[in-house]
Amino acid sequence: MAEPAQMSETRPFAPFEWMLAGRYLRARRKEGFISVIAGFSFVGIMLGVATLIIVMAVMNGFRKDLFSKILGLNGHVIVHKIGQPFDDYTDVRSRIEAVTGVKVAIPLIEGQVMVSSSTSATGGLVRGIDGASLSKLPLVFDNVRTGTLADFDNQPGIAIGQRLANTLRVTAGDTITLVSPRGATTPFGTAPRSKPYQISAVFELGMSEYDRMMVFMPLKEAQRYFSRAGTVDVLEVVVDDPERVDEYQAEIRRAGGPTLQLSDWRQRNETFFTVLEVERNVMFIILSLIVLVAALNIISGLMMLVKDKGRDIAILRTMGASKGAIMRVFLITGASIGIVGTIAGLILGVVFCWNIEAVRQFVAWLTNTQIFDPSVYYLNKLPADIDVHETAMIVVMAMVISVLATLYPSWRASKLDPVEALRYE
Repeated sequence: MAEPAQMSETRPFAPFEWMLAGRYLRARRKEGFISVIAGFSFVGIMLGVATLIIVMAVMNGFRKDLFSKILGLNGHVIVHKIGQPFDDYTDVRSRIEAVTGVKVAIPLIEGQVMVSSSTSATGGLVRGIDGASLSKLPLVFDNVRTGTLADFDNQPGIAIGQRLANTLRVTAGDTITLVSPRGATTPFGTAPRSKPYQISAVFELGMSEYDRMMVFMPLKEAQRYFSRAGTVDVLEVVVDDPERVDEYQAEIRRAGGPTLQLSDWRQRNETFFTVLEVERNVMFIILSLIVLVAALNIISGLMMLVKDKGRDIAILRTMGASKGAIMRVFLITGASIGIVGTIAGLILGVVFCWNIEAVRQFVAWLTNTQIFDPSVYYLNKLPADIDVHETAMIVVMAMVISVLATLYPSWRASKLDPVEALRYE
């Protein structure tokens, strides 16, 4: 007499499990409500992932753009002289520029002034700088809109920002007047110093705060105007890697001497960049809740599907399907919604980021409003910088949440008793 054939369990994720999961995803007419829930779950995860990617890219873009503009105009290490005039800046500059990793040390004179034209007046910040140093600031030198910065040291003119020129209603070749409160000392006190200057160049840095108030003046002329003959206020040092500024400071201090006081770009902009970092982290946490809510839809949809397919599960169990096979069928069903939704969200987010400026202009045209006013947000266009590692983390997080959301409904399906399921059929 022949021995009965031993029933062997199928291997995990066998083709029939994928086939059943695919059939459950393609719901029939009477299961339309379940299909609607699955569709909302897919859309929710897709929009959640896309929103996370877009917001993080915009936050990164803001930080990168502001970082490049602030450090493109200001030095990474600022060197002050303690207790005495900074009259030996030429020697100190030579010693500092000999330090490995230092690109340039820029001597500067800074002073607040009132800038006036025949039609308007406003406040401004004068920076006295020599032409050689100005040419090493591409953010300024490469963004001249009218006029020229050639032979800057020997020309009598000054360079101003585009927004300042618009406020004063002037352009290159016109004359404006600078008024400084620190003028000549008289028996009646300090008299303001007023002097007219011709505009030799108008630049646009793309950061409204700088374009609205910045005035560049040849260093020798600034020394005369502010009565600083032979001295400067600070040396601003530009290094190869701003993130490693701590390593350079010790070498710069040794090269410059004990009478110098050093500060770096992080100390000067600490509050600004800390706020950006906190805002970025909070936005990530809040927007992650969108993915979590979409995952809850997967749970509710799968629980309804398990209840609706109770008879099918019982028949499969009586035909020899194991608990693991039943669990994997519903695991595949739910995870497919989350994984496909995540991939769709990734594609949507990346494409949106690539065309974000065009989208901003279209929305502004459609609503006839100004989206991201440069006077408020400092920037003249909406930036987006996709960080590969951060985007990968978002995708992995969404996929993990989607898979975890399917575990409980799948486990409930595998624990369904065939006898109880078929008793009232």
